[in-house]
Amino acid sequence: MLEINDEDKKIILESIRDISDFPKEGIIFKDITTMLSNPKAMDTLMNHLENRYKDYNLDYIAGIDARGFIFGAILADRLNLGFVPIRKKGKLPYKTISQEYSLEYGSDEVEIHIDSFKKEDARVLLIDDLIATGGTAKASEDLIKKVGANCVECCFIMELSFLNGKDKFSSPVYSVLEEN
Repeated sequence: MLEINDEDKKIILESIRDISDFPKEGIIFKDITTMLSNPKAMDTLMNHLENRYKDYNLDYIAGIDARGFIFGAILADRLNLGFVPIRKKGKLPYKTISQEYSLEYGSDEVEIHIDSFKKEDARVLLIDDLIATGGTAKASEDLIKKVGANCVECCFIMELSFLNGKDKFSSPVYSVLEEN
């Protein structure tokens, strides 16, 4: 499996801005908007993802609301695949199923259309910008399985590995960048 090289990793990492004390004191927020506005960094990232996944025999890319939509749609286009959005509850217009997940204080839900994957046993790549504790992404992986598809891998642009979020998944997890 193709891993990103050090030179490309540096280009991407240097394009991501750290914001101290956001959304609350003590948190260092990884702001990808600076990467999105950097054509060289985006092209480097998307070339890497395209090369990594071109031989996975995927049928669909599923992206998590909202930043996963950006990377997922671009990658789906590059690989000539369909894109499926996994959204926050109440945002999809057709019949959906939902999956609840825990937050620090309370819970939330994500949804997917019941007919998202037209191919039986579809091979799906799940993608999002960041994995921290893994709650939203694990719920999204579960939704893919609930509608009869196979989550081949969960891909994240950045992983906060000290939070051990990837330990929740039954599918393999790949993170382009890792923050210890």
